[in-house]
Amino acid sequence: MLCSCTGNQFKVEGKVEGATDSVKLILEESSNGMWIGLDTITVDSDGEFSVSAEAPAYPNIYRLRMGEKAVYFPIDSLDHLTINTKFNAFDTDFTLSGSDHAEQIMKIDKEAQGLSSNASPAQIKAFKDKLAKEIIVDPAGIVAYYVINKNINGRPLFDPLDDSDLRIIGAVANSFNSFRPNDPRTEYLVNVLLAGQQRRRAASAPSDTIQATEAALIDIELNDYTGKNFKLSEVTKQHSVVLLNFTIYDADFSPVYNKLLNDIYTANKSRGLEIYQVSLDPDNVTWHEAARSLPWITVYEPKGEYATCVGAYAVAGVPTTFIIKNGEIVQRVEDGNNLKAAVQKYL
Repeated sequence: MLCSCTGNQFKVEGKVEGATDSVKLILEESSNGMWIGLDTITVDSDGEFSVSAEAPAYPNIYRLRMGEKAVYFPIDSLDHLTINTKFNAFDTDFTLSGSDHAEQIMKIDKEAQGLSSNASPAQIKAFKDKLAKEIIVDPAGIVAYYVINKNINGRPLFDPLDDSDLRIIGAVANSFNSFRPNDPRTEYLVNVLLAGQQRRRAASAPSDTIQATEAALIDIELNDYTGKNFKLSEVTKQHSVVLLNFTIYDADFSPVYNKLLNDIYTANKSRGLEIYQVSLDPDNVTWHEAARSLPWITVYEPKGEYATCVGAYAVAGVPTTFIIKNGEIVQRVEDGNNLKAAVQKYL
């Protein structure tokens, strides 16, 4: 009777201790790391909230966001989750209950938060080894998907450019491909795996071959708004430093982030800097209008988040920017606040 009244929905409720009725929360759904807003909720005078949304056809990751802070959780289908947190520690002092997977992700996130920015390689490895054991138990599960797409201190926890990490990613990708072939996450995972394997083959090839050099970068070849074709490998040969940026022009962050890129570009283009910006917008009209006013290279990827290049570069969210120096990727930057200083190191 409940299902017939409410429809095929899941529910999330809880309390933000210390919040007033002016505080707004945003429920967002992951689309391979690209976050789609589903609903905006205003908490009541006691900080309590409740929200329902359409249940996913396949298990997926969601987040409840307050400003720049977020609590992440999985939804299988008709889940009913409870999130209790605090206004001043929204994304650190929280509890999740209602499903085993939600509680598992909560424990993973809290342990990850315990790893400071100066955590030793041994500490990171021990954490990853523990997670790898959990992944192997259910490699086609939503927790495995969440873990291999998780970032710590701005870097992917399981990096497809690392051989040992790639084996774990491969276990998840192959399991999804075998047991969830129609899951919208499967194609993304397979692309990540294939790109990593391509890089591994390139690394084992003779170092003096052109093919190995280009494959190491993972080339991208797309058209700009005039129809002109640009290859990332060619752009990096012509400029000493190139910023490879993945973005969505129709996202709320886009104007501010492009202003940041413009400041960096204007100050450094005479020093050999170029920007190769890849739009993942679902609507190419939005991209086309925005791209016409930008002074750097702006290309469009019609496959969006499912594109091979997204998986190849392990782009779990946008904006994500890579700094390429003399044809080699030297740094990944996901926090725009760090981008200016990072670029200066390589000019």
